[in-house]
Amino acid sequence: MTKERLLSLDVFRGFTILLMTIVNNPGNWDAIYPPLEHAEWHGCTPTDLVFPFFIFIMGTAIPFAMPVKQLDFAVFNKIVVRSLRIFCLGLFLNYFSKIQLFGLEGISLLAFQLIITFGVAYALLGNFSLKIKTWLVFGIFAILLFLAYSPLEEYQDVRLPGVLQRIGIIYFITSLLYLKSNLRTQLLVAASILLGYWILMAFVPVPGFGAANFEKNTNLAAWLDNLVLNGHLWSTSKTWDPEGILSTLPAIATGIFGMLIGQVLNLGISKMDIIRRTTIIGVTLVVTGLLWSIIFPINKALWTSSYVLYTAGLATLCLTLLYYIIDIANYKKWTPLFLFWGVNPMIVFFFSGIIPRVMTAINVQNPEIPDEQIDLKSFLYEFYIVPVFNNPLNASLVFPLIYAVLWSLLLWWFYTKKIIFKV
Repeated sequence: MTKERLLSLDVFRGFTILLMTIVNNPGNWDAIYPPLEHAEWHGCTPTDLVFPFFIFIMGTAIPFAMPVKQLDFAVFNKIVVRSLRIFCLGLFLNYFSKIQLFGLEGISLLAFQLIITFGVAYALLGNFSLKIKTWLVFGIFAILLFLAYSPLEEYQDVRLPGVLQRIGIIYFITSLLYLKSNLRTQLLVAASILLGYWILMAFVPVPGFGAANFEKNTNLAAWLDNLVLNGHLWSTSKTWDPEGILSTLPAIATGIFGMLIGQVLNLGISKMDIIRRTTIIGVTLVVTGLLWSIIFPINKALWTSSYVLYTAGLATLCLTLLYYIIDIANYKKWTPLFLFWGVNPMIVFFFSGIIPRVMTAINVQNPEIPDEQIDLKSFLYEFYIVPVFNNPLNASLVFPLIYAVLWSLLLWWFYTKKIIFKV
């Protein structure tokens, strides 16, 4: 049993997924407008809001998806399967480019990789019975973990953490917490996580490095990532992971704050009273986060406690504004574009990660250098977009905008046909 969907929440999710697609696919990573880049370390840009906003939205949706608080084996199994399906979708993204078969190369190898990809996507997004879903997801999970720790050289450095992996873990924990606790307990858990994480990061000495610190390679979270997941971390850093083990703890609090707001939205009070409450909560979280940042800097990679409060507060205020505009003032004519994106987030998450990998794997002849090959993405960008613009920042931005338009057309078709891919 689920409650009627909250239109403002779907729009908020759609906007967040659309922004994610744009910031993740620039034409040139060296030519990006500052708001569309992550903060170099400490700090927060609009791009740094995308991930916590999505986790917050996921938490907010939990009370709407499970209005009856009943935890039995069947419900627990559904939560486990859904969490693991999300986790495996993200984990498979890290395997895609590493898939090999009998020395295949070029288009033949890519075709094989795509066959495997569509098979995995069907298994993890298909609408089967719960029993079949359970067997499929546990089977895929076991295979992926086996490959990561097998003697096969291709997979010995495959990354294990990731965005969807973190989302799956948070969904599992927050769903169980929601079903087995009240608002007061949930708030206490979130506060305990944030305080505990700050104490660990700010006061516990880092083995091999000395005093506690918040620097890139020498903080406690980086040390733990390297200890437990050595060789299976983010390729850019190699010694720590932005979705690592310890930093996932405060990310759970982000989901809890979303879940708390979801319960406020479900209170049996007037909509204007809800607006007043969520506004106060949002402002309080933002101010508290900014004050805490004086001693525990706002930092996405570390997912610091101040970052959790600050971003959860901004997410609350954004949702409050959308709730007023859409669900109270009834201004809805502009919402369909974001609804297309908001009701089908997982298909976008998964395949917007696959498509750039496919485009990079396809090589075509360089028109300017006949003996040289160039990947399809670079070819389209360099020869069809760059020549149109004098400013490289504009050219780099137009590429993901075109990509987003193509996704919008596909998602609109799904929406009109009532095709929704659920994990």
